[in-house]
Amino acid sequence: MKTLRNALLLTAIYVVLLLGIHFLHVRFFSVDVVFYAAIGDALLAAVLTGLLLLVPALRRFTLTEKVLLVMVWLLGGYGFAISVPTVIDRSLSFYILEKLDQRGGGIRQDAFQDVFTKEYMVEHRLVDVRLTEQESSGTVRIEHGCVLLTDKGRRVAAMSRFYRQHFLPKQRLLLGKYSDDLTDPFRHSRQDVTYQCGQ
Repeated sequence: MKTLRNALLLTAIYVVLLLGIHFLHVRFFSVDVVFYAAIGDALLAAVLTGLLLLVPALRRFTLTEKVLLVMVWLLGGYGFAISVPTVIDRSLSFYILEKLDQRGGGIRQDAFQDVFTKEYMVEHRLVDVRLTEQESSGTVRIEHGCVLLTDKGRRVAAMSRFYRQHFLPKQRLLLGKYSDDLTDPFRHSRQDVTYQCGQ
């Protein structure tokens, strides 16, 4: 029973450290990519909490229990990183709710295309954010005004396309109708574009 109590205490300490470190990080330090920063915060909190496992009063944990505790903290930190700061930073769903609230609680449905292209893209600096993330991930490089796919980027794009085509729903509800449009969103792409590099 004491072991369980100690595990819960250490987990509570981990949560407090994670939230504190993350707050200080985003408030006072530079952040390149929100998700990566939150993952780093989770790792740091796990290391600091893990040091408490060296305290004599807490040495009752077996090696397996210590490893499992650290794994639980890391998984919790990953869940936090992807579910809170990353979702709020990039979620279109949250943007819709915030935009509706900003505009007095309602927007005409036929205006949403303009809201996304003329407001969302600009207000959230969407292109800058996504290009920064991709460059930091090593999937693109930017040279002489061109965004170029790297070999890693090609592999990621191929995996994404494979998953989209084979594992996304074939009958997905989109505004009252079931469709497979999002399993191949480029199916009806324009062909008359001139923005490729080298053209």
